Amino acid sequence: MPGEILYQTGFGNEFATEAVPGALPVGQNAPQKHPLGLYTEQFSGTAFTTPRALNRRTWTYRIRPSVTHRPYEEISAGMMRSGPFTEMPTTPNQLRWDPLPVPEEEADFVRGIVTYGGNGDPAMQIGVAIHLYAANTSMQDHFFANADGEMLIVPQMGALRLATELGVLEVAPGEICVIPRGIKFRVELPDGKARGYICENYGQTFRLPELGPIGANGLANSCDFKTPVAGYEDRDGEFFLISKFLGRLWRAAIDHSPLDVVGWHGNYAPYKYDLALFNCINTVSFDHPDPSIYTVLSSPSLIPGTANCDFAVFPPRWQVAEHTFRPPWFHRNVMNEFMGLVFGAYDAKAEGFLPGGASLHNCMAGHGPDAETFERASEAELKPQYLGNTLAFMFETQLAVRPIEFAMQTRILQHEYYECWQGLKKRYTADPAAKA
Repeated sequence: MPGEILYQTGFGNEFATEAVPGALPVGQNAPQKHPLGLYTEQFSGTAFTTPRALNRRTWTYRIRPSVTHRPYEEISAGMMRSGPFTEMPTTPNQLRWDPLPVPEEEADFVRGIVTYGGNGDPAMQIGVAIHLYAANTSMQDHFFANADGEMLIVPQMGALRLATELGVLEVAPGEICVIPRGIKFRVELPDGKARGYICENYGQTFRLPELGPIGANGLANSCDFKTPVAGYEDRDGEFFLISKFLGRLWRAAIDHSPLDVVGWHGNYAPYKYDLALFNCINTVSFDHPDPSIYTVLSSPSLIPGTANCDFAVFPPRWQVAEHTFRPPWFHRNVMNEFMGLVFGAYDAKAEGFLPGGASLHNCMAGHGPDAETFERASEAELKPQYLGNTLAFMFETQLAVRPIEFAMQTRILQHEYYECWQGLKKRYTADPAAKA
């Protein structure tokens, strides 16, 4: 897999790519004998009879099939947890955390995953787990695959090089990537250390949201998503596969690299997206629309109008609304909101919400701008303003996010978070003229 990293563009496209000429059969998916001696293996991400528009599957042509490993044995999951999240009662309080420290001891991507909470159950294929990762060493002789859900990865510090079965993705802060359920991969750290966020999606696969009255264009355009071209490793040696299955980690010995797909065609593959290409839709008059206009990807639920998980992003953008309180207004929501910050400052908070940090506002928990932001925005001159140094995001889900014990007891939990709203004083007067 050395050399320049190449990509194919488009979201959910049917791709065909081969690292060696002749790796892809002509005319049929599974010939009796492959001309290069490769094994045919189909990789299904949805049920066989899922409607064509939503069906996800890829045909791979590999040096050895995936069954050639020793039996799995359970290993410690470290700080990683999975649903159902029942470690402790879930508080209705607003929560916020400082950035997760990069560990001093050696930790690769998998060992660097720390779960904050989640909902649902991977066995029922509903809900999400929300993790942060902080790593300081590359994966060398082992590979990871998640049978419980796809992984939406949001780097915050340090680039990632993800060598997968279907090719290589290089992802830097400001970009995201999605590794589909079951794909084997290895994570290398070009910058020596890395930190970021993970939404592990147990439910239906992420897809682009419908645009409705917006029309044909806007938000994330499918042509800006990138999928790797075929790249393979033909390496023998002593390796290990780590599998996440029903919330536990399992390890199996394997005598070769499992990243040995020489060619593939299909639409079930990892992909990346540069968040700088997101085309914000916003107001040009007064007030501002709901934050759903910032949705990049959505995992639908069975309830129309809600989502198993929406991934929304708040990037650099213009604010021009007249006669309007411009920061996010105070609100309570039937959905549940986990937020992170990649860089810069978030316009609803004066301080405390830091890059690499996080906040959680569960169902019907009141939240909004802190007292300092409210006062400043209430008196601001409403001229066009460009918010240029900011990249925040939100995992929004229909089910309450249940923090695990670590998240509620860690020293990076901001126990004083509630105080940022205590300076909001009574401003009411029955005489508008007196107020003016």
